[in-house]
Amino acid sequence: MGHGGNVIQELTTDHREVEEFFGRIEALPPGSSERKNLADQATIELVRHSVAEEAYLYPAVREHLTGGDALADKELEDHAKAEQIMKDLEGCQADDPRFDTLMAQLMTEIRSHVADEEQNLFPRLEAACSADALMTLGDKVRRAKKTAPTRPHPAAPDKPPANKLLAPGAGLVDRMRDALSGRGRES
Repeated sequence: MGHGGNVIQELTTDHREVEEFFGRIEALPPGSSERKNLADQATIELVRHSVAEEAYLYPAVREHLTGGDALADKELEDHAKAEQIMKDLEGCQADDPRFDTLMAQLMTEIRSHVADEEQNLFPRLEAACSADALMTLGDKVRRAKKTAPTRPHPAAPDKPPANKLLAPGAGLVDRMRDALSGRGRES
C-alpha cells in the first residue's frame, strides 16, 4: 500500500485492492487453503488502512466537517466491528466451519463502510479541505501505513495521541511475526 495522490485517492485505491481480495476469495471453493491466505492478505491491508485512517483521516474529519465528531465516531465503531471479526477470523483455517460465516460478515461490514466513506465522508471532506491539505493528509496516511500493524488489535487505542504512539511498535512486532510465519505472502 502506498499509491500516491491525495488522501481520498490513496484510500479509494486501498478500497479497490481489498475488494479484489474479496472477489478472489469468493471465486474459490469453500475449504480452499488459498482462501485463508487471501483472507490474511486482506486483513493486513485492512488493518494498515484502518490504523492510518484513525491516526489522520478521522482527526481531519473532526476538525473540518460540521458534525465531524459524530461522523468520526461512527467510522471508529465500524472499524471496531471489523477488527473484532478479523481477530476472530485470524484463529480460523479455511476448512473451519466458522471461516465462511466470519468472512461473509467481514465482507458485508467492509463493503458497507467503504460505500459510506466514498458516498458521504470523502465528498464532504473534499469540499471542506484545500487540495494541499488533502495531499498532505495523503502523505501522512502513506507514511502511517508503512509502520502500521498488520494484525488486528481490537483492544488498542483508536484515537490520537495514543494510537500514533503505539501503532509503530505493534506494527514492528506484527511484521516480524509475519516474516517468521510466512503470513500474507502471495502463494
